[in-house]
Amino acid sequence: MIKNLSGEYETVEYENQRFVMLYDNDEIEEYPTHWHNAVEVIIPLHNGFTVTVGGTDYHLNEKEIIIIPPGELHSMPAQEGRRIIFQCDNSIISDIPALEALLPVFSEAFYITPNVSKELYILSRKSILDIYSEYYSKSTLADVKIYLCLINMITAVREYQLTQAADAFAGETAGREDSKKFNMVMKYINQNYMFEIPLEKIADIAGYSKYHFSRIFKKYNNVSYIQYINGKRIKAAERLLIDPALSVTEVAMRAGFSSLTTFNRAFKKAKNCTPTEFKTLYKISDEQ
Repeated sequence: MIKNLSGEYETVEYENQRFVMLYDNDEIEEYPTHWHNAVEVIIPLHNGFTVTVGGTDYHLNEKEIIIIPPGELHSMPAQEGRRIIFQCDNSIISDIPALEALLPVFSEAFYITPNVSKELYILSRKSILDIYSEYYSKSTLADVKIYLCLINMITAVREYQLTQAADAFAGETAGREDSKKFNMVMKYINQNYMFEIPLEKIADIAGYSKYHFSRIFKKYNNVSYIQYINGKRIKAAERLLIDPALSVTEVAMRAGFSSLTTFNRAFKKAKNCTPTEFKTLYKISDEQ
């Protein structure tokens, strides 16, 4: 199924000028380790399905769902069965400021089962089935409705994550008032990630010690403060790297990295290729 693979980078080809791709797949085929800039959602319909994401194995039973973030290395061994594999252009979500609060969902793979949350599981299954129906419809608004279904599901996932974090947070702090303060701090980070924001400074703004802030931050976002802010910068760098007028050094500075060495190291770790290689891969895929 992987049509265009350069090293470990897959160029997703959307057909007929669409921004979404759906496979009703029953092929027994191995998918080697790869990554792409698309959001990917998988749900097995018949027989289970094993997916390795970021070095972690997820063994999905029938009708269970996994959301694979853009840029995450993943692979699947050859397996019998039938499954839906859905991909969509991440920029439709990541480039809209109003949807920025949803981006922490993409910090790592998210596995949805009835045991995680029955309500979330039912909503997510319905969203995928609605996406399936719209994908094969002839409606001129099909892709719009598909993105609305996806955003509805991602919003529900983020609400679940925040509820879980708030419950844990309330057990060790003053609760709701501190939660509001922390959300305000998150907004500040999202608007100023391209500038230097040391952990001590942002913790002081929040009114916490840096150790307490670090612990709470990870509960809210599933990643450390450094991982989160570097992730924001790398996402910004991806968008800047596709501009042929910008050098890699300019991209590093605009995205908020203090040095080219730091940028190269962080980008290589996240994307498994250097910024220069990414720029070349994009140029090649754009010319095809």
